[in-house]
Order: sequence, then C-alpha cells, then structure tokens
Amino acid sequence: MNKRRQFLIKAPLGLLAVAGAGRVVGQTTQEAASTAGAPPVFGNAPAVGPEVSVTTFAEAEKLMQIEMTAADRQMASGSWRTLMAGLLERRTGPRKTELTAADVPATLWNPALPGIKVGPNKEQFVRSKVSALPLPKSDADIAFSPVTHLSHWIQTKQISSERLTKIYLERIRRFNPTLRCVITVTEEHALAQARQADKDIAAGKYRGPLHGIPYGVKDLLDTAGIATTYGAEPFKDRVPTKDSAVVHRLSEAGAVLVGKLSLGALALNDIWFGGQTMNPWLLEEGASGSSAGPGSATAAGLVGFSIGSETGGSIVSPSMRCGVTGLRPTFGRVPRTGAMTLCWSLDKLGPMTRTVEDAMLVLHAISGPDAGDLASKPAKLEFDANASVRGLKVGYFPGWMKEDPATDVDRAALQALEKLGLIPTPVTLPDWSYDSLNVILFAEAAAAFEEITLDHKVDQLKAQVPDAWPNVFRSSRFLSAVDFVQGDRMRRKVAVEMARIYSEVDLLLVPSLRDEMLVISNNTGHPSLTLRTGWVSVSEARSDWAPDPANPVPKFATPRRVPYGVTLIGRLFDEGTIAQVGIALERHFDVARERPPGF
Repeated sequence: MNKRRQFLIKAPLGLLAVAGAGRVVGQTTQEAASTAGAPPVFGNAPAVGPEVSVTTFAEAEKLMQIEMTAADRQMASGSWRTLMAGLLERRTGPRKTELTAADVPATLWNPALPGIKVGPNKEQFVRSKVSALPLPKSDADIAFSPVTHLSHWIQTKQISSERLTKIYLERIRRFNPTLRCVITVTEEHALAQARQADKDIAAGKYRGPLHGIPYGVKDLLDTAGIATTYGAEPFKDRVPTKDSAVVHRLSEAGAVLVGKLSLGALALNDIWFGGQTMNPWLLEEGASGSSAGPGSATAAGLVGFSIGSETGGSIVSPSMRCGVTGLRPTFGRVPRTGAMTLCWSLDKLGPMTRTVEDAMLVLHAISGPDAGDLASKPAKLEFDANASVRGLKVGYFPGWMKEDPATDVDRAALQALEKLGLIPTPVTLPDWSYDSLNVILFAEAAAAFEEITLDHKVDQLKAQVPDAWPNVFRSSRFLSAVDFVQGDRMRRKVAVEMARIYSEVDLLLVPSLRDEMLVISNNTGHPSLTLRTGWVSVSEARSDWAPDPANPVPKFATPRRVPYGVTLIGRLFDEGTIAQVGIALERHFDVARERPPGF
C-alpha cells in the first residue's frame, strides 16, 4: 500500500536503528532502496512520540470500550511509535503543515474541485486497426495474445470462445498449483458463457471486443452463486446472490468468467488463506498485491484480462512486479457496487492486461455510474488509439528521477518523451507530511472491518505480523477523530496543489513505486497507467512486507532479469490521454510481448 496497500511497521524494534533518516519529499527511506523494484513500506522511519506500554493500551481500552488480548497489547505497544505515531506528523512535526480556514473537509470525496474543468468534452472511442494476423498454431501463443487480437479471431470465427476458454482453463489447471493465483475456478459457469457467446456470434449478435474473451476478477467482486472470499479466512464460505456491477457489465459485454483471482487477505499484499501468490517471472518472490492474482494470472497467460482494485497501490505494484499493464481509473468512473469495501473514499476498480489498448477496451465496458455506488458519476471517455501525442506536456519531478526508487528504466522513459515529440516539463510539490493522509485509509479500513476486529475473527488471517491488517485495525481504534478531520482537510489542500500542477502539464511521468505519489494520487483520485518499459536485474527477491530477520528474502548469486516499468498519471477523468501516451511508449520500447520463461 502506499503502494498496493502494502503495509506498515518495520517489524522488530531492534531494526529501527537502521531505518535511516525518515521520509522526505525527494528522499524516501527504504530498507532495500538499492534493489531495483523494491517497494516502500510503512513504518520505515525512526520511532517518534512518547514510549507506550501494554499498560497504556490496557487503560486506553477503557476509554474506547473495546477489549484486546494480552498478545494484541504486546504487539500494539511494541509497534505504536513506528506504526501509528508517524501519522501525527502534520501537527507534531518535524514537518508541521499548517491547515488554514480555507482547507475545508472533504467529507464526501469528489475529486473534481469546484471551478476546475475535468475530463474531455466529448465521448469518443477509436480502436487501432488490427492487422489480419493469422491465428497462432500454439495454444500458448494464443493464450498470451492481447485482447485486440483475440477479439479479431473470435469475431472472424478463426477460433471459438469455447476453445479459447478451454485453453485458459487448462493453463489454470497446469500452473495455478505453482502460482496460487486463482482461488475459485468457475469452469462450468465459464463453458456455459462461452457456448452462449459462440451461439450469439454465429447468429450475428456480436457484442464488441470483449465478446467471448475469458477473464478473471479479483476475489472481492461479488459473483452470484460463486464464492467471493476476500482472500480471508472469515469469509471463505461467503457466497453472494447477486453479481457486482462490474461483473454484470462484463457479462453484458459477452466476456467469459473463468476464475476468481487471489488477493492478499482483505486487500493487503499477496498472502491469502491459500498461501502466497507468486510472480511468474521470479517464482522465489510474491506477485505483490493486493491485486496479486490479477497480476500473476495475466502475466502467466491464464486469462485474457483481469480486474483488480486499488486503494493505495494495489494495481500499480503487482503490475510492476509481474510486468503487466495496470490502469487505475479516476475515482468515481467505475462503480464499486458489489465490491468489498476497504476504504469508501479511496477504493477503485480497474483493468490489468497485457497491453495498453486492452486496458482501455475493458475500461470502456465497465465505466459509468451505478445507483449502488454514491461516489460513481457519469464522465465522458475520449480515446483514440491512433492519435498523435506530439506537443503534450509531460510533468516530472527532477529530484525523484535521480534517486531511489527510480532506475535507468525510468530515466530512459523520460528521455524517450522528446524522441516521441512530447515536452518533458519539470514540476514541483510542497514538502508536506503526505503520509499523514493515511489516517483516512487506516480509520476507514478499521471501520469497514470493525466487527471482525472486535470479535477477533481477524486473528484467523494467515499474516499476523505488525504490518498486517489485524494489528493495523486494532491500533487504528486509538486514532483521534480530530486528526481524521484534519487529514480530510489536508486531502483537499493536496488536491488544490495537484490541480495547480495540471494547469501546467497534460500528464505526469513518475517512478511507479514513489511513495509520496502513490499516497497523493490515490487520495486525490487521479487516474494512473502502469506499463512495462524495460528490464532490471535484482539480486534478491522483492517483498511487500516489512523486513523480518526471521524470514529473510531469497538472495541470488546470479542477478535475475525481471520486467520493470513506469507510471503515467493523468488529469481527472482523462484516461484517454495517458493511454495514448502509454501506447506511444509501449511501441517505442517494444518489450511487452516477451513472456515469463516456462509459461
């Protein structure tokens, strides 16, 4: 989080001395900063605030009218100063940030600020012209083909949806035991949908580019009569009676659901009740999360496309790790009706695909308001896969491009902009305490799962380390409501700064795992597109979890080559522009077609 809802505390207190000088805009402290692609984690700065003890928490429980176990108190007291106290930095320092009377709360979050135009003026969706590529002879080559090609072959009846569905189901049977990326295989349901798609297409009732295409959804989207488990032990047997809005829209588009994909329990990281979802490119490491299953399954060619979700990095990080394209839409574009709530004012649903245009094809099908999601709203979608990007101004933060977590891949993407006719433009942000915005996530998430926290069913989750949800939910009970409101006001203040930046540029290019921008853009609701643009070598496995000496990550005597990419962040409701620039970068670097060895 702060990337894919990755979490928190830096585990044992004895490690705090090596946490470094703390986070500052332009210099993020990270435990594995020298390892390309290592994501940032919460609680990785020096301990702050007064010492607390188990007695402190025992007394505080009386005020809050809750009850913790002795083990709960021990963990909370040992981690409080690195897990929660840092969220108070806005008012306690070292970087105090003034909130003025003009910084009003954003109680009902609307990313579109009053008086500022957002989104395109017209509705337009233009696909690229698909060349008449012959259908590959190999099932694997078919499985890894983009939706742009799959849809052409289905529409021209070179392959049936039933055959394509069977190809993906067979690949799930073969590779899922290794990857652990599919929680529930929906074989009977999928074959019925595929056969119906073939009948409709034969009768001339072709519904569009997703018709007959097999896909998977992160297992926090409700599916009627099919288990939706949230990847968490307390919900293993949960079977909804109604499809979520997104699943319903994909069914209406003729897509074929082949599986419910894994997620880190309750949308955190990559460990669920069935184990850890693995990265097809590097099986010694997790796929990252929390959209771990969508990232892993899409990268390994087990689905044609997938749907993930993001609250603070859950699409961006697994897309980076697994080398796929992840599109996080503007907050409010895609309805969350029937999706698990982690954070009402932050959750977003979006496609994870093998190409940029594929992501836009899926976004086109799932966009639009729904009465079940009060935050959803109508918004035009303007996209032309063939449009020129020349003359667009791309903002970047000069300091960020010179230091970790940026790599040569990020710098190469920045250099490529001028070759493509775009205009790189330096931009700045104030040096504010952006991590203080996480009080909103923590408080809303703790509220969303209050019941299983208070009755201790959250203790059933496989991950019970300080930076996992159980400890976060319990500790969040002691956050101040006053600080929550001040965080809400801070959020509006940051949104105003982002609006200023977008008055100067058309989009931003940032290192995908830059902690500040993951926090900022998720809180302001701006859309992002993460795509593969190159490769890096790593000498150790990457992890979403805080360093744990008892469970060190694998190290490699010979560095491993893994995919790497950049993130484009667009104006509100302007996914089309970042997609058009993404297509230009995708064609320039031409690295999206390579697939993980062995799959």
